[in-house]
Amino acid sequence: MVLLAAAVCNKGGKAIISRQFVEMNRSRIEGLLAAFPKLMNTGKQHTFVETESVRYVYQPLEKLYMLLITTKASNILEDLETLRLFARVIPEYCRNLEESDIVDQAFQLIFAFDEIVALGYRENVNLAQIRTFTEMDSHEEKVFMAVRQTQEKEAKDQMRKKAKELARQRQDAERSGRAAGLGSGGFGSSSFNRGSDTTSIIDTTPMEPVKPAYNPPSRPAGKGKALNLKSRKQDVDSFVGQLQSEGEKVTSVNQSTNKAMAKVATPAANQEGVHIRVEESINVTAGRDGGLQALELHGIIKLKVNDEKLARSVLHVINNDKKGISLQTHPNIDKKMFASQSVIGLKNPEKPFPIGQDIGVLKWRFTTQDESFMPLSINCWPNESGSGCDVNIEYELEQEDLELNDVQITIPIPSGVGAPVVGDCDGDYTYDSRKNQLHWTLPVIDASNKSGSMEFSVSGHPDDFFPVNVSFVSKKSYCDIQISDLRLLEDDSPAKYSSEVCFYVDKYEIV
Repeated sequence: MVLLAAAVCNKGGKAIISRQFVEMNRSRIEGLLAAFPKLMNTGKQHTFVETESVRYVYQPLEKLYMLLITTKASNILEDLETLRLFARVIPEYCRNLEESDIVDQAFQLIFAFDEIVALGYRENVNLAQIRTFTEMDSHEEKVFMAVRQTQEKEAKDQMRKKAKELARQRQDAERSGRAAGLGSGGFGSSSFNRGSDTTSIIDTTPMEPVKPAYNPPSRPAGKGKALNLKSRKQDVDSFVGQLQSEGEKVTSVNQSTNKAMAKVATPAANQEGVHIRVEESINVTAGRDGGLQALELHGIIKLKVNDEKLARSVLHVINNDKKGISLQTHPNIDKKMFASQSVIGLKNPEKPFPIGQDIGVLKWRFTTQDESFMPLSINCWPNESGSGCDVNIEYELEQEDLELNDVQITIPIPSGVGAPVVGDCDGDYTYDSRKNQLHWTLPVIDASNKSGSMEFSVSGHPDDFFPVNVSFVSKKSYCDIQISDLRLLEDDSPAKYSSEVCFYVDKYEIV
């Protein structure tokens, strides 16, 4: 298929917008569009007409036409499928199919046209992908703009404080000058003149302009050169909070991950002299028709010594994994001792673990394309009906030894069609009209409720309901790595420790 041009024109053949995908001059495309209405036969129901050189494939849009100009050698079935996609793009940007709306959204429509066709050939995209590509919504940009606004506000506040401070200093100097001049009358006018001189010097000293720049928090005294990330994290959290207070619902993978990890994290007050954290993150991409495209899991054991007396400890690990994970110890850990005894200890016993820092001592990685290893499988079945689509979506817990908490399954909804009508639903659901997303939430998924489903109806095309995104958190390790014991290196006596496990989603989508 070679698509020459795509245009929206009125019934008189006047081009409102036109996008050429091959080299064509303006007079040529205007001539082709002007000839189009004369070739149409009102008595027939065909949606295409042909000339000696080109083929017109069209679809009426109230008072307008969505028109494709192709070569005669192109496949008419592919042309009609492409035309339907073009016709569905128009209402995404124009509420009323009027010439004024088309002109107002001309650039957005042209950008969308370019996502459908490249160099005359159809791209393999659907409406949801086109919407994503053209929006290019950036969470980082929003945070950056909020950061800049907050910095400007802080700079203005700092400028006002500085100006008030300088004004107060000048007033204090004026009052002290006047008091010195009046209180020394016995010395004649010379003392008064000194006071006047002091006052005039202060008055004539130019005030140094305060630059509206961001003043970073002062570094603590010391020789260390490490970057202090704590204040930056607090700033970003406050900026995200400002966005939310202004009605902006800010969500991201990192933010969801932080919330999930916070729910299972052990508070600092409840940590023992040694705190051990087993952390796993998973990335899954699965197909809508079944099958696993990619599964990648990263795990790590972090050790935090809170008591200096326990800085020379060894950690006993039990590896119950049967999936075939790849383990790797930190360079400062004795690899031979771990390989032979499954004990994590320092290679150099004279050099203890750092105090008060999270130290990664063991990490592992697992990749597969076997769908039996998926923690949770999702089946989404959109079926076209006369009024739109009936969507059935179900989940199945594949690893029955896991317990998934705060599970959220997010299904995209076409824009401009309103809220979906939800029928049967296991769990709860909410519809985010601003993001055009249906959130299906379940507090817990385990062996007692390892499957569930939801049904809803809404206008749209089956491709509009993908990709489906999943998030959850678990207090059980996916690879079943456990901590059995902690002992002191000096006398092999047991030591108290606290531990936690956090298994969470980095990315989990059905495309």
